[in-house]
Amino acid sequence: MQAYDVVIIGAGHNGLVCASYLLKAGYSVLLLEKRSVPGGAATTEEIMPEEAPGFKFNLCAIDHEFIHLGPVIEELELGKYGLEYLFCDPVVFCPHPDGKYFLAHRSVEQTCAEIARYSDRDAQKYAEFTAFWQQLTNAITPIFNAPPKSIPDIAGNYNIKSLQDLFSVVGGIDQSLDMLHMMLTSPEDHLNEWFDSEFLKAPLARLASELGAPPSQKTIAIGGMMMSMRHNPGMARPKGGTGALTQALLNLVKHEGGEVLTDQHVSQVLIDDGRAVGVRVANGMEYRAKHAVISNIDAKRLFLQCMDSADVDSADPKLRERLERRIVNNNETILKIDCALSEAPRFEHHNHQDSNLIGSVLIADSVRHVELAHSQPTAGDIPDSDPSMYAVVPTMLDPSMAPDGKHTLWIEFFAPYQIAGAEGTGLNGTGWTDDLKNKVADRVIDKLADYAPNLKNSIIARRVESPAELGERLGAYKGNYYHIDMTLDQMIFLRPLPELANYKTPIQGLYLTGAGTHPGGSISGMPGRNCARVFLSSQRPIAQAVNKVKDSFAAVTRSVLGTT
Repeated sequence: MQAYDVVIIGAGHNGLVCASYLLKAGYSVLLLEKRSVPGGAATTEEIMPEEAPGFKFNLCAIDHEFIHLGPVIEELELGKYGLEYLFCDPVVFCPHPDGKYFLAHRSVEQTCAEIARYSDRDAQKYAEFTAFWQQLTNAITPIFNAPPKSIPDIAGNYNIKSLQDLFSVVGGIDQSLDMLHMMLTSPEDHLNEWFDSEFLKAPLARLASELGAPPSQKTIAIGGMMMSMRHNPGMARPKGGTGALTQALLNLVKHEGGEVLTDQHVSQVLIDDGRAVGVRVANGMEYRAKHAVISNIDAKRLFLQCMDSADVDSADPKLRERLERRIVNNNETILKIDCALSEAPRFEHHNHQDSNLIGSVLIADSVRHVELAHSQPTAGDIPDSDPSMYAVVPTMLDPSMAPDGKHTLWIEFFAPYQIAGAEGTGLNGTGWTDDLKNKVADRVIDKLADYAPNLKNSIIARRVESPAELGERLGAYKGNYYHIDMTLDQMIFLRPLPELANYKTPIQGLYLTGAGTHPGGSISGMPGRNCARVFLSSQRPIAQAVNKVKDSFAAVTRSVLGTT
């Protein structure tokens, strides 16, 4: 039996970030990954070596914005371990059925000039819209980069600029009430307040709905930040694919003496006298943890599938029922399509420029089109009669991911995890079969080919992953790659539940990190960093508490007085 200071379940990017901070603090760390490839949703793999040798694909995450709102890259010096980010410009291309198109550059001014070709008013409003969202993002970023229940940590993250932006958006009673209204409303209503043009509202609604709900859904207007972040801090991809971020973290972990074991499915967390003392994997091997077990998998699977019910009930008799009944997953996940191409798609009817494909390509014909793409999966229906999608040609920015002159295509299509009326059939009883997933993929490709007629003849090979397969590969409950929905009722100090929101659990020595914890899903590393800070504070509670208060007071004082 092997023993470590900390055992981490799952080697996704948040688990690796958490491990990196703990290793740097002097703790021995073991990460256990159920797949043969570490990284979770942050991998790049050569998935069709026979049909398409030399083509590399991002199997889930691709566009990185949130990680640039935090200090993970700089603090961990990931550039020293091989990480290089390539920033996209343009950042969004969305062709419209009437021949118009939305083309967003990293520059707000250039984007406004593109919009002004069709609407001077909307161009002006877009500049104001982006300025508002950038102020709000800067005002709330200090909350992202701290444990949600730690006021000293949050206060210590504020500087003069973020304080100014905070006061600018909530500085008066009317402004505060407007902010409250915005937080409670839907992306659709919010966009209708700002804009007239459908060619502009549709892609913004599509990006806002990346939070995993229809644009009519109340409480997710915060999705408006998804577009503004593509201007600042910018949208980037690691050179070599998303997996290059994972590889840099693995290089760091190895350099610091950490261990990562793959093909290790954790079947049980070991509890002794109310304390987590290790884990058991599927083959019966046990690994002991002297100080903590940290879970990078979602809370539902952890407490309901990987622990004895008696141990959970002893710590909190209400917890299992609250996890089972209160946490919401709305049945929406993705069907993923990856293609190897002989040439890049050409959008002949929309002033095609190869550079327009550097960022993300959105097929969002109208706000209603986006609405159906998200509302139908919730009801268990597949929205493939007129597909909406998020597509990327990664090799336009990074040619190293395919043989010379060739390209790859990444397509995200929202679909239900459980198909209505097909319960008990297909993979894991979800209704998804190989035949069905390929028929749906055909319709998605048909829709994209309406805009890029050369697409079908350029496909060398393709791989389709159904929602059931994606959920099984990621170990994601109901295929939810965010672990739980990203609606306001399950965010910040409510994520995943109030009693679990600060990365600690009722079981001593058991911690949570990952997409199901604050501040949620996406490539950010923030949950991993925040969890590490909570663990380290628990090991030195008195000194840490005193230093936090001192540092927070000093930081706020410097910001207010403008001193250094």
